[in-house]
Amino acid sequence: MSAPRPFSWSSAASSETGAVRRINEDALLERPDIGLWVVADGMGGHDAGNVASQLIVECLDDFSAGPRLGNKVERLEARLTEVNQRLRNLSTERGVQTIGSTVAVLLIHDSFALCLWAGDSRIYRFRDGRLKKLVQDHTLVEEMVQSGLLGREEADKHPQANIITRAIGAMDPVYLDMEIYELRDRDIFLLCSDGLDKEVEEDEVAAVIARTPIPELANSLTALTLSRGARDNTTVIGLQVHENCKLATTAGAQDTRGIKR
Repeated sequence: MSAPRPFSWSSAASSETGAVRRINEDALLERPDIGLWVVADGMGGHDAGNVASQLIVECLDDFSAGPRLGNKVERLEARLTEVNQRLRNLSTERGVQTIGSTVAVLLIHDSFALCLWAGDSRIYRFRDGRLKKLVQDHTLVEEMVQSGLLGREEADKHPQANIITRAIGAMDPVYLDMEIYELRDRDIFLLCSDGLDKEVEEDEVAAVIARTPIPELANSLTALTLSRGARDNTTVIGLQVHENCKLATTAGAQDTRGIKR
């Protein structure tokens, strides 16, 4: 018999085409049975962005790995590397420059949340009434902010705000970023495509999370983007974790070096 999970969780998702786009190039994967959630946003302005995002979620849908976190990370990276090559081959076959997609992956393993991403789809955590972005956007504007060339206040209105510097299918090899965070009872996580942050400020997102049950959270946020014109596709996954019991995690069972709290 397998050991009991230290945490359980519940989740709900919503995806809207929006009021301007004709096609929804976003895709999502919701696999609470294995603790895996994914948002992918096909790159706007490129051919077959919806094909790229859908291929990502299809390749991760049957994800499985051993009981160790390291094995799961290796398998996720291998799957996304495979998708990257398939998309690059497809772009060559079709004679187009890029068929690509951002990706944001949240994997829960024991008492930890793994964030893996490329592009500007985001993962947030809501804890103790505060919303924290757990990933850093892979965009030209974000690089300018980090280098001190641009102020945070100027970033959202910058004319190059939509230029992505990393995406699945856009480069070879693909570079993924990863962070690991320790879970706490009643943590809420939010995965979303950039259609959400184009219409809704982070303090507004926090306010919606604070007053909305998880089964209704994703629908509430996509509805809010629609009420404001929804210039882009918007996809949201909301989930909350609950501590099942007090289980000690030792260095022998799990290497926690570098884990953020």
